[in-house]
Amino acid sequence: MDSKRLKQILSSSSDVDVQYNGTSVWVDQLHEDGRTVTVHLRGVPLEERTEVDVADLKEI
Repeated sequence: MDSKRLKQILSSSSDVDVQYNGTSVWVDQLHEDGRTVTVHLRGVPLEERTEVDVADLKEI
């Protein structure tokens, strides 16, 4: 995925399915570098956040 599309998803009110390594995640924040994001697994408490590369995300 690219950062432009990710910005659109973050500003959308729709529930867009985004996956990281085949697992659905919520995108919490796009970092200022535009290449990394903070995500957490759907259904898992917010305390378990992970920083990943935007390129590793896939829109389903």
